[in-house]
Amino acid sequence: MPNESKQIHVIGIDTSSVESFFEAKKKPIFKAERITGPQRILDSFKTWLKDKNIKNHKFEFVATDKLNDFIDLLKKGEKRTIVFSGGDPLWFGIGRLLIQNFPLSKLYFEPAATSFQLAFSRLGKPWQNTQWVSLHGREPLSFEKAIKKLPSSLVVLTDSNKGGAKEVYQLLHSLGLERKYDFWTFERLGYLNERILKISSINDFPIDLDPLHLVILFEKEEPLRTSEELPLFGINDSVFLQNADCPGLMTKREVRVQILAELNLPKQGVIWDIGSGVGSIGLEALRISPNLRLVSIDKRVGSKNIIEENARRIGVSPSLIIEDEVLNIFQGNKIKPSLLHPDRVIIGGGGSNSHLIIEEVLKLINSSCILVIPLISLKSISKLESILRPKVHKLSISQHQSYRGISIGEDIRLSPLNPVFILKGEI
Repeated sequence: MPNESKQIHVIGIDTSSVESFFEAKKKPIFKAERITGPQRILDSFKTWLKDKNIKNHKFEFVATDKLNDFIDLLKKGEKRTIVFSGGDPLWFGIGRLLIQNFPLSKLYFEPAATSFQLAFSRLGKPWQNTQWVSLHGREPLSFEKAIKKLPSSLVVLTDSNKGGAKEVYQLLHSLGLERKYDFWTFERLGYLNERILKISSINDFPIDLDPLHLVILFEKEEPLRTSEELPLFGINDSVFLQNADCPGLMTKREVRVQILAELNLPKQGVIWDIGSGVGSIGLEALRISPNLRLVSIDKRVGSKNIIEENARRIGVSPSLIIEDEVLNIFQGNKIKPSLLHPDRVIIGGGGSNSHLIIEEVLKLINSSCILVIPLISLKSISKLESILRPKVHKLSISQHQSYRGISIGEDIRLSPLNPVFILKGEI
């Protein structure tokens, strides 16, 4: 029950049944001297008073739309006050501001369902595992960090001053993830004229998109494009199934394209992808040279299933997928003789054992092999270079830094990807 000694009573309201809501809160409301809240809620309350023919109770009405002015006014007189707030006032609502300006001894909160809870209820979807992020008054980096974790669903509280839902759609597109998510907008939730739309392209946005809206992204179960529709190489990151416990941990498209160029793929032969992760480099190599035989090796538990699924998605067939430490493979003779002597080798993810892996690989390669080793650490370069230099006739190293354009309202900023060093040895 509300503590009537509290000066400021903050009541969350979901506007789905305004009349019954005000009726249920009649007791604390009529003990108040001042009624405050967003103008849209005040208008609904005044309409309810009129419909109920309540004339003998005089309230002071104050809109909270200009928050700083509202707080200043609230501090001037100690009137018993009702603060109406949409949803839960302590979830991106006015509650935080009130707590900053008034002692808790003066505040009492009653939350209602949040806007995103209403949105999930409209679609009949559970929301306990959803992630959320707010762009209201914030830079888009917060969205970028959240979506790169590839959540199954993401609630985005938009900022209508920066384009609202359109800003979110442009950010999703710039990250190459628009095909991975269903994009829903929810306008005026709880009002009679609420509108819920599924957006498939930038042209689907209504010209009268209400400032009072939010976005929810739902991960699609399957990529939309068939393998025949995909490019020969340079496939978007979002096409590949990734590890659920470390989403985004894969060779990014820009680096993948460079590595494939460095490999100078032959029409036939054997290619090893060591530390293959989700398999993206080796699998794309098969699209370029379908007669190659690919051996994918990764130590992570579950990697074989992920590589098999990604092979299915892009329409190729590796010759062998091994889920084990690569040094164990060399010692255990787990590769059949026809695949034992590679013509091309990619070595990634070896960590502190990279030098040992290279030494073992050098014992098995064919006479015209190319080794390509992507690295993210400068410390590794000199050590690996010293091993390769006596064994190869040509050694080169290059550094690659890519940026992706991220929309900021009507402008664009460039977001850097991690720099990668590529060590290349030609036998």
